[in-house]
Amino acid sequence: MIHSVENNKRENRKVELSADFIVVGGGLAGVCAAVEAARKGTKVILIQDRPVLGGNASSEVRMWIMGATSHGGNNNRWSREGGLFNEILLDNLYRNKEGNSIIYDTILLEKVLEEPNITLLLNTMVFDVEKSDDENIAGVIAFNAQNSTEYKVSGKLFCDASGDGILGYQAGAHYRMGAESIDEFGELFTPTEEYGGLLGHTIYFFSKDAGMPIKYVAPSFALKDVETKIPRYGNISSTEHGNVFWWFEYGGRMDTIHQSEEIKMELWSIVYGVWDYLKNSGKFPETENMTLEWVGTIPGKRESRRFDGHYMLTQQDIVEQRQHYDAVSYGGWAIDLHPAEGIYSAKDGCNQYHSKGIYDIPYRVFVSKNIKNLFIAGRLISASHVAFGSTRVMATTAHGGQVVGVAAALCIQNNLLPADYIDAEKVKELQQELNLTGQSIQAIPISKVGNLAAEAKIQSSSELQLSKIEFDGPWLALENSAAQILPLRKDVQYNIDVEVDADKETLIEIELQVSSKIQNFTPDFFTEKKRFLLKPGIQKLDINFKNTLEHDQFGFVIFRKNSHVKIRCSKQRITSIVSVHNKINKAVNNYGKQTPPENSGFESFEFWTPERRPAGNIIAMDIQPALTGFSAENIINGYVRPYITSNAWVADLKDQNPTLSLVWDAEKTIRDITLFLDPDYDHPMENVNWDHKEYVVPFMLRNYKIVDDNENVVFEIKDNYQAINRIRFEKPVITKSLKVVCEHPSTQVPASIFQLIVT
Repeated sequence: MIHSVENNKRENRKVELSADFIVVGGGLAGVCAAVEAARKGTKVILIQDRPVLGGNASSEVRMWIMGATSHGGNNNRWSREGGLFNEILLDNLYRNKEGNSIIYDTILLEKVLEEPNITLLLNTMVFDVEKSDDENIAGVIAFNAQNSTEYKVSGKLFCDASGDGILGYQAGAHYRMGAESIDEFGELFTPTEEYGGLLGHTIYFFSKDAGMPIKYVAPSFALKDVETKIPRYGNISSTEHGNVFWWFEYGGRMDTIHQSEEIKMELWSIVYGVWDYLKNSGKFPETENMTLEWVGTIPGKRESRRFDGHYMLTQQDIVEQRQHYDAVSYGGWAIDLHPAEGIYSAKDGCNQYHSKGIYDIPYRVFVSKNIKNLFIAGRLISASHVAFGSTRVMATTAHGGQVVGVAAALCIQNNLLPADYIDAEKVKELQQELNLTGQSIQAIPISKVGNLAAEAKIQSSSELQLSKIEFDGPWLALENSAAQILPLRKDVQYNIDVEVDADKETLIEIELQVSSKIQNFTPDFFTEKKRFLLKPGIQKLDINFKNTLEHDQFGFVIFRKNSHVKIRCSKQRITSIVSVHNKINKAVNNYGKQTPPENSGFESFEFWTPERRPAGNIIAMDIQPALTGFSAENIINGYVRPYITSNAWVADLKDQNPTLSLVWDAEKTIRDITLFLDPDYDHPMENVNWDHKEYVVPFMLRNYKIVDDNENVVFEIKDNYQAINRIRFEKPVITKSLKVVCEHPSTQVPASIFQLIVT
């Protein structure tokens, strides 16, 4: 028993901790930074001021994660962010396809707790910083109100992923807040002062049917006169909740850091007032049995401080897709700005426009301009207010967090500072380390150096020669224009047969288009057009494209809209083959075609987007000559997803035992094997509040084994669902050959492997 009777002033319990790398902020960026650094042997302390990890993606806020895929509503094919972030999403899909935010919390926590090199401090708020000199941080001081403990945490390197930038701010890092003038960067999308300079906060709510009448008496602070005070009240629906009400936004005219509590109180007023309107206005009788299930207790923040790095990303970087020598990440969300008045504005809740493809994010934006041992990550990276409109979304911040984690580990290993990797030669080491984790930096393949697979003779039991996509699927009505994306070769004339069904005599137009930038998936370069007069009934069309492509790249075989025509599809699913549609997705400002305002700095183009499974069947075709981009040699070309071409070895479905072999002239000592498989990077894979239809993507290689030159099984796995399989042998395997013996994922999906790295 403790019995204290003295009258002296007491102090809280104090604990001193130290590590190589201190990460402040446990949102997705902070988690990815901490875990990646820890996996590379770095001692990490992760400090999070909330009881759970994940930030806006957590159960406290419940915003689904989005990034370059933009809900599948833009032209960024196979663009879902890779690496650790993709690993998290695949775990979540396998264990939580219904999108329960509580389950998602546990998946993030598990990732951190499984790393012995991470010390996790939850509910711990950094409130002070210690510096060793003007340009370096020595440590932080934080307090945990749950255990009444003050922590003094010292380290060599630091990362501010706190959202509001408490670490960088107190350390004296250069920062900015609000919109720049058009004169500073020449960004044509710069908002006017009347439109606003900050994005506000949002609080979500969820409702449910209780199965019996439920009365609701609003609290006194609830908003009154909803129809008078909310100009867009007509968008309020009783059938929607959660993320759909992202436009319940407030605070853009306030200090989004120091007035956050006032903003939260106004958002509570709005939420409870809207629920009062739904329940008691008499205009929504269907809500009689409905009740509030959950209301957020903290707001989801969009914008506050942004810190100056060694480069400032701008609108032009995004729209022009400028290439950077130090590209380490990428983005693809639209530039998405909101009116400062938020929900009280009569303007649309957002003003967003897309680029034609994904864009580079350079390493320099993650390194503080004036604090030498400080990385910056998350929504506070070095970007203008306009560019921030794209970089702020969570998948993009997670991808950047991985950059910081790997860079920190390299700095610790080599006794360097963050800015040292800005060097044009040194950053190549970082880029390679990132791509080995699955980062997929555009235009930078994984090096063959050190990969024993590149020294082997590569053989396979079969390679897909795609001359036929089976005519065994449903019919697709051409209510919208549809297209098949195919990996085509330059200087080749293709003849394609399809099957159509017309309900009357009608004309159909068919086009071959490509992207003017070969890495993009926006068909904006016309190659050839064909017209066919159809008779009523089912018939085959023989499409002979005489014009050829100047480059190997993906081509679009486009079937223009005709409500009198259906086209035959297939049950097959094939790696790097997808059908897309010129359709509308209002949620991401896709009305079939982007028509931006004049002098806004954006381009006009058509949107071609996929359907989600179980829909989204590819179009049945006979193709001559056969598509041949599925060679076994692809497994050492350095690319782990479709880019310009397929990049995968794909077996023939008729091959009952698809096998990939590596044969060397002499014995090799093998310690590690890494396989990069197909997790369908075209699927947005939202983490919460979305019921996906499958636990595992259909392209994933589920069952395979690896055997040596004596037919000994050195590794075997069943029911795999992860994209990157890393196999580390406690006892090295000494062999002159390795054979990967695969099973097709299904009778409709051939086995595929993107990369095989052997060391």
